[in-house]
Amino acid sequence: MNNEQPLSEQQFQPQPPPPMYQQPAVNYAGFWKRFAAILIDKLIISVASLIILLPFIAMIGVSAFITERDVEAVGFFLSMIIVYVIVAMMIVIAEWLYFAIMESQRGATIGKMVLNIVVTDMNGHRITFGRATGRYFSKIISGMILYIGYMMAGWTQHKQALHDIIAGTLVVEKDRVF
Repeated sequence: MNNEQPLSEQQFQPQPPPPMYQQPAVNYAGFWKRFAAILIDKLIISVASLIILLPFIAMIGVSAFITERDVEAVGFFLSMIIVYVIVAMMIVIAEWLYFAIMESQRGATIGKMVLNIVVTDMNGHRITFGRATGRYFSKIISGMILYIGYMMAGWTQHKQALHDIIAGTLVVEKDRVF
């Protein structure tokens, strides 16, 4: 006796044909490529900051020698220090906006563009301004632990630094985006 039952209509569905082409593998940007990109970005930010801060630094130095009265010198010196702190805070805000806007609008900062890498979400889509902001401020944590958070990009499976894991982002080569 044969105990086999005939195949039902649901069990006998034809399988779809295999895809005509293979989806290209994603090439994650490694530690050294990312390191070079951040060096380029920090160089750009440093030069811009120096151009902005140099006049204030010069005024503080000159004020110590020019004024003859000690009371005026101290007042001017303190006011210049306050202005310097305000300008420094503005530079920090400008750096945050540089990274967040560039990565959310263009997918990459100038340093990343030079090295042909982009920041994406886990599905290969451009990140939002909020996610780019979270990624930027998560870099504080990556740096606080002796920069081990940055070094993680050298040994994690998707070459993610700690701030990428926190923000849910990937840094990939531009020509190989999902």
